[in-house]
Amino acid sequence: MSCWSCLPAKAGLSLLVGTSDRGKGRGRLYDNVTQTVGDTPCIRISKAICPTGRTIYAKLEYFNPLSSVKDRLACGVIEDAERRGLLKPGDTVIEATSGNTGIALAMVCAQRGYKCVITMAESFSLERRKLMRYLGARVIVTPRAGKGTGMVVKAQELAKKHGWFLCHQFESSANDEFHYNTTGLEILSDFEGAQLDYFVLGYGTGGTFVGAGRRLREHRPEVKICLAEPAEAPLLASGQKTERRADGSATGSHPLFAPHPIQGWTPDFIAKIVEDGVDGSPGYDEYMAVPGSAAVNMSQMLAKTQGIFTGISGGASMHAAVELAKKAPEGSVLLVLLADTGERYFSTPLFANINESMNDEELAISRSTPSFQM
Repeated sequence: MSCWSCLPAKAGLSLLVGTSDRGKGRGRLYDNVTQTVGDTPCIRISKAICPTGRTIYAKLEYFNPLSSVKDRLACGVIEDAERRGLLKPGDTVIEATSGNTGIALAMVCAQRGYKCVITMAESFSLERRKLMRYLGARVIVTPRAGKGTGMVVKAQELAKKHGWFLCHQFESSANDEFHYNTTGLEILSDFEGAQLDYFVLGYGTGGTFVGAGRRLREHRPEVKICLAEPAEAPLLASGQKTERRADGSATGSHPLFAPHPIQGWTPDFIAKIVEDGVDGSPGYDEYMAVPGSAAVNMSQMLAKTQGIFTGISGGASMHAAVELAKKAPEGSVLLVLLADTGERYFSTPLFANINESMNDEELAISRSTPSFQM
């Protein structure tokens, strides 16, 4: 369903409403799975979460084929390398990642016939390691103490040693350009003729923030951008820049970094894409610091009240949107980007209070009829 359906429209603009587009299919056939990346839906959030007098839409990036926004990054970086002749059949692609980028790269490499090696700090969820290996990637786990910087250095070393193609997801302009040409255009299309006041998201590599943000600045300058980061790791709020090597990669951990549960947000450095976007275009208008516990709680609330199954970063982004909506003028419309699915977090605090065994209420229901009781 298009997110046009519940927004005010220009006179004469024909909208798809409710379930009217069910059964229509996509009207085309695909040559491979990477062609299905993008065109994710915007969903209206109900009053169970959305403050009264405001409207919040969520752009659900888990509708991508490997269930995260990073499918876009992987396509962008690999397609750019192919156009520039940097990859040939049988080559090896390597990257450092908290997981979603690695899963997305493993998908693209599997489809293209490249070998894939991922470096990943041991602090990130076990589900992600297994998914990458399931897709054929090799996963090199780095010590927790090394944080994000450690896994990046390991990827750089391995790329240099073996002559592998390093994606440079935190520095590559192909990352934000893909969002400029897809995510940003999708938002403009879905909100054509409709009100939109705020675009809310967190940052990791900064590709979505910079790419989609630039597109909105150019065509919908009235839309304010709200950037969020973990309250436990206020790197942007500190005003301290990250020291960099000649290639733009960080030389070490940011002094304000502290561990936080919002996987995919804010590594222990500010990515070059983020820093360039903050200092130049698109910049941001609003800032939100999100406590890890609030992110977890909101992700669980999205599942239980909206049927939206997103990860901890999705909960963090929605928390930022709700808090912004509370102070926004009445009638404001907000769009928040939810980056991935909740299925990657079974071993994290997101599922810590979810039991495998039946609780007392479930046992009582079972015992309310005589057969097949445990």
